[in-house]
Amino acid sequence: MSSTLNSASGAVPAREQDPSHVMAAVQAPRIAIESVMPALDHGRFAAKATVDEPVVVKATIFADGHDVLAAAICWYDEQGRQQRVPMRQVEPMGLDVWEGRFTPQQVGRHGFIIEAWWDVYATYRYELSKKHQAGVPIELELEEGRRLIAQAAERSEGALGEALADVHERFKRLELDAERVALLLDGDTARLMHEADTRPHLSRSDALYPLDVERLTARFASWYELFPRSETDDPNRHGTFNDVHKRLPMIRDMGFDVLYFPPIHPVGRAHRKGPNNTLEAGPDDPGSPYAIGSEEGGHEAIHSQLGTREDFRALVRAAAEHGMEIALDFAIQCSPDHPWLKEHPGWFSWRPDGSIRYAENPPKKYQDIVNVDFYTEDAIPSLWLTLRDVVQGWVDEGVKIFRVDNPHTKPLPFWEWLIDDIRGRDPDVIFLAEAFTRPAMMLRLGKLGFTQSYTYFTWRHSKAELTEYFTQLNEAPMRDGYRPNFFVNTPDINPYFLQSSGRAGFLIRAALATMGSGLWGMYSGFELCEGEPVPGKEEYLDSEKYEIRVRDYSAPGNIVYEIAQLNRLRRENPALHTHLGVAFHPVHNDRLLLFSKSTESRDNVILVAVNLDPFEPQEGAFELPLSLFELPDEGALHVEDLISGRRWSWQGKWQSMRLDPTMPFAIWRIRPVQ
Repeated sequence: MSSTLNSASGAVPAREQDPSHVMAAVQAPRIAIESVMPALDHGRFAAKATVDEPVVVKATIFADGHDVLAAAICWYDEQGRQQRVPMRQVEPMGLDVWEGRFTPQQVGRHGFIIEAWWDVYATYRYELSKKHQAGVPIELELEEGRRLIAQAAERSEGALGEALADVHERFKRLELDAERVALLLDGDTARLMHEADTRPHLSRSDALYPLDVERLTARFASWYELFPRSETDDPNRHGTFNDVHKRLPMIRDMGFDVLYFPPIHPVGRAHRKGPNNTLEAGPDDPGSPYAIGSEEGGHEAIHSQLGTREDFRALVRAAAEHGMEIALDFAIQCSPDHPWLKEHPGWFSWRPDGSIRYAENPPKKYQDIVNVDFYTEDAIPSLWLTLRDVVQGWVDEGVKIFRVDNPHTKPLPFWEWLIDDIRGRDPDVIFLAEAFTRPAMMLRLGKLGFTQSYTYFTWRHSKAELTEYFTQLNEAPMRDGYRPNFFVNTPDINPYFLQSSGRAGFLIRAALATMGSGLWGMYSGFELCEGEPVPGKEEYLDSEKYEIRVRDYSAPGNIVYEIAQLNRLRRENPALHTHLGVAFHPVHNDRLLLFSKSTESRDNVILVAVNLDPFEPQEGAFELPLSLFELPDEGALHVEDLISGRRWSWQGKWQSMRLDPTMPFAIWRIRPVQ
C-alpha cells in the first residue's frame, strides 16, 4: 500500500531504487521444465526401476520466443557418478513434450535431473534453411554462421577445437553461397557445434528425482507359498525343512522361482488356536505360526520341529540349486509367550487391569497374538533397532526376500527407515507388502520402499473391473511407485469366485494372474483346485493356519500341467515380464476379455483371450490390434497359438473366437505377415 501511495505522489518507491530485485528476475530461468516423469510427489519418493532396463524420462519443456531448445538428462548412480544423455522433442510437437532414456546397470539408489538451454546453432541452422529455401538474400546470415564457428573454435580445446577450426578454414575457401550453406547445414558441423555449445539460459529441473533400481526379481517372479510343517505324509507328524527338499523339483518344474514360507519361528502356547480357529487347542495342535515366540525364542529363532539352523541353511542352498529363492514372512507380532514380553515389557500396550492388549481386526480377534507399540518411551529406539536386526539376521542367512504381514498397521516412518537401512547395505533385498487396505495406503507403502504389493486383483472378476484395474496399474502414479503381485489366493483369503467355479475357475484366475502381471503368486492347494470354505466367508475350511494339511499333489483334476505351461510362456516372452504395456481390445461379449501385452519395440506381442464364465462356452467377434503394428484395417497378422502350437494367419480387422470352460483361455503370439 505504501509503495502505491508513494508512486501516486510522484516519489520513487525505495524498492525501485534497489536493482537487486530486477537482477533476480533477470537471472530467473527462461525455460520451463514441468510434468517430469517418472516422479513421485515431485521427487519426495523414489520411482521404481529395474537394472539393465531403460528408464524413460519425459517432461514438458518450453520457453518464450521461437528459439530452438536442447535438453538432456543428467543421471547419477549410487556412487554419484554422472552421465548425460540427450532428450528429444516427441510428437505431437505443439505439446512441448520431450523424452530421453538411460539404462542403469547396477542396483541401488539412482537419481536424475533435467537440463534445458537455448541451442544457438540449431536456431541458426533452422533460420538459415528457411531463408535459403525461400530464396531471400543470406549474405549476412552466412557471415553470422562463419562467426559462430570461429568463436566456437576459439573457445574449444583439443580435437574439438581443431575440428571446428578446420570447418572454419573450409568455409573461407568456398566461393559459392550454395556450398557455404551446405557446409553450415551439414550434420557433422551441427554435431561439432553442439559439443562446443555454451548452453545459454541453462535451466535445471527443480528437484533431483530419485530412482530405486532393483534386480529383475523385483519385477518378474512367480511365487509359491507353502507351510513347511505340512510337507509330511502323516497329519500327526510335523513336517521339516528336510521334507521340503522333496517338493523342490515339482515346484521348480511348475515354473516357480520364489518359495515363500509363513513364519518359521517358535509358536507360543498361551491361547493357542485349535483347528478352524477354535479357542481351545489340543496338546498336539500346532497352533498358528503367526503367534510368534515361546521359551525357545522369538523372531530370530527357528521352530525346533522344523529343524536346525543348519537344516535351514541347507534348504536355502538346495532351493538355489533348483533356481529358487526362499522368501520369509516378517510379521511384527508376538505370542504372549514371546521372550520380549519379559525382557522388554515397555514395548507393549497394557490395559488398565494390568493385562496385555491382544490383537484385533474387528470382528476378528487374535487372542494368541499381541502387538508391540512403536512409540512407547522404552521402544524408542531399542524396538526399532531390534526389528531391524531381526531382518538383517535373516539376510545374513541368505534370505533376500521378505513378505511383510500387514505393514499398513505399523508406523509408516518405521518402514521407510527400515527398508532404506537394510537395502542401503544390500540393495538386492526385496520387500513384499501384504496390505489389502485403502488405495492411498497401498501406494504409500510402495513409495516408502516396498518392492512389491498385494493387490485388489483377488476381487476383480468382471470384464469391466479387470479392464479398469489393469489400466489403473499402468497409469501414473501407480505405474511409477507400485509393483502389483497378483496372488490368486492366500491362506487368509479363499475368494468367493474359487469356492464355486470348479476347475475352470482356477484356470481362469491362473491365466489372468500370469498374463496380467510380471509378478504373481499362489498358495499351495490352488493347483489342486481347493476351495471348500467356511460357510459364508472367504476363509478355508480346515485352514492350514491352524492344522497340518497333507496333500496328494498328483490328485485327479489338478492343474499342475497348466500352471507349468503358463509359467513357461511367461519366461519365454519378454512382454509378460511386467504388468506394463497392456492394452484392451473390443470383443462383442461381456464374458470374454481380450488384451495384449507388448514390448516397447513391438518385437514381442502377446494376445490373451479369457472366458470369464467358468460354466458355459462363450463366443464373440473381436477386433485385431492391427494398430499396434501400424497396419490398415485389411492388414494381416501371423498367429502362433502358444498353448497348442498351431500357426496360421488372420486377415482383416475382425475375427471370431470361442472358448470352452475346459480350456477357458487362449494365448497367441502375433506379428505382421512378412
